[in-house]
Amino acid sequence: MSETPHEHGPDCGCDACGDPRSMDFLDKYLTVWIFGAMAVGVGLGYVAPSVVGPIQDYYLVEIGLIAMMYPPLAKVNYRQLPRVFSKWRILSLSLIQNWLIGPTLMFALAVVFFSGIIPWFPARPEYFLGLIFIGMARCIAMVLVWNDLADGSSEYAAGLVAFNSVFQIVTYGVYIWFFALVLPPILGLDAMVAGIGAFDITVQQVFWAIAIFLGIPFAGGIVTRLGGVRSKGEEWYEEQFVPKISPLTLLALLFTVIVMFATQGDNILSQPLDVVWLAAPLTIYFVVMFLVSFGMGRGIGADYSTTTAIGFTAASNNFELAIAVAIAVFGVGSGVAFATVIGPLIEVPVLLALVHVAIYFQDRFDWTGYETGRIDRTAPIDDDPLESTGDD
Repeated sequence: MSETPHEHGPDCGCDACGDPRSMDFLDKYLTVWIFGAMAVGVGLGYVAPSVVGPIQDYYLVEIGLIAMMYPPLAKVNYRQLPRVFSKWRILSLSLIQNWLIGPTLMFALAVVFFSGIIPWFPARPEYFLGLIFIGMARCIAMVLVWNDLADGSSEYAAGLVAFNSVFQIVTYGVYIWFFALVLPPILGLDAMVAGIGAFDITVQQVFWAIAIFLGIPFAGGIVTRLGGVRSKGEEWYEEQFVPKISPLTLLALLFTVIVMFATQGDNILSQPLDVVWLAAPLTIYFVVMFLVSFGMGRGIGADYSTTTAIGFTAASNNFELAIAVAIAVFGVGSGVAFATVIGPLIEVPVLLALVHVAIYFQDRFDWTGYETGRIDRTAPIDDDPLESTGDD
């Protein structure tokens, strides 16, 4: 007998639904494991810097990212995606958050912290550009993990990530050009881009980054669901297969944290003040973007799972793309590349904290009547998607 459709919560107890918090020991102490993995990674990179070579040669960070994205994407009911893409209020809101508010906020933080306009904040053009590279890259990877841990809608997270990825292919280079080359001189910040005439960022670079980090796990999730449902049925897939693969997300996340921090262990310990300077604007960015986006989602009447997906999609960034482009343009040893690498190291603990904030909001606020974006799982897929909620 299947469960009645409901919002997940910390006390829902529905192991069959694959609620990630049903993983007891592993998930209960996730914060401890994350910080432990960070410490192990930094220590490993410091005492054995030679590990960086194999990590890069065997693409261990990339493998970890793809592995941790697979379970959330395998959970997605892809037959529901047409309904997700029919919700124009949700998509429009996400578009504004990701392509207007996010880049503008990151640019403002870069100006405040690294342009030298504030006397006690010295000018650091390389970190200024690093933040620009990060801020213009909208998230396509780890957002799926944070959303999953906070009981957000898997369908909306996948849909919004795909939606933003299409825009990213076309707009990333344009945004970098505008915010890094055009806007600073207009504001009298010519020194931030002195000697830089142009950035050779091609659509192909962005496309392949997205194809690797999003396309591979997306394809894996689709194939797994279609094959599993056809061979064993929907009930078996949801109640037996999904709970079994759920722990892979957190195990792959811990592995990724270790290898990612190991690649920068020596830099983190040798430049601790620089890490702190970069951590400040990044932390502000993550927190502000999540709270503002979460508030905007609730403001239009979205239910909890949809609001959570909106919040985490807007708060995260595509560091894989930012790092790849920064290295290609400025070199692996540049300050710009260092700033982009520090980005995910700050994102992991901050977004993990925001997962707990989201869960607190789920319990703290009354979600009765918040129906915008809700997907009616009891209605036939062939029904008019707009009729399931009546609010979009």
